[in-house]
Amino acid sequence: MAAETRTPPSAWIDAGLRALATGGPGAVRVEAIAKALGVTKGGFYGHFADRGALIEEMLVTWERMSTGELFESVERGGGDARAKIRRAGMLVSDRLLPIDLAIRDWSRRDPAVAERLRRVDNRRMDYLRSLMRQIFADEDEVEARCLLAFSLLIGKHFMAADHGGRSRDEVTELAGKLLLSDS
Repeated sequence: MAAETRTPPSAWIDAGLRALATGGPGAVRVEAIAKALGVTKGGFYGHFADRGALIEEMLVTWERMSTGELFESVERGGGDARAKIRRAGMLVSDRLLPIDLAIRDWSRRDPAVAERLRRVDNRRMDYLRSLMRQIFADEDEVEARCLLAFSLLIGKHFMAADHGGRSRDEVTELAGKLLLSDS
């Protein structure tokens, strides 16, 4: 007789993060996630006490992905500080941004989520400062450039403005060059 295959906790967490990214915290429902995974919800309770336990593990996973794992990936890629800043922005945009945006919205209504987001943002800003200090000596300039870079990464997704015949990606690329230029 073949051993029963169980859906690992990481699959539930990943599916929960996808549900969060597409529908907010209300979309993180055990039955809906089980359906998305093609399994019954009974296996869920072998890993998690309840929905709250799943949500906590989702937030722990997002925090780890958004800080330590992100920084390690950026550093593994090598290059100078400018290359690392660009890579960090691309990695956040590619895999973390939909989750980040959902968590930012959620944090407006949940103080515990807001505190976790603050912790993640502070760690990201500390890392960005460490890279910017390799390029710029003035602490005020470092802080201002970090704020602008972080704001560009998050804020551009909330803007609906046209860019005078340029694409959003073209303007973002130009803004990034300006942020990292010596002049």
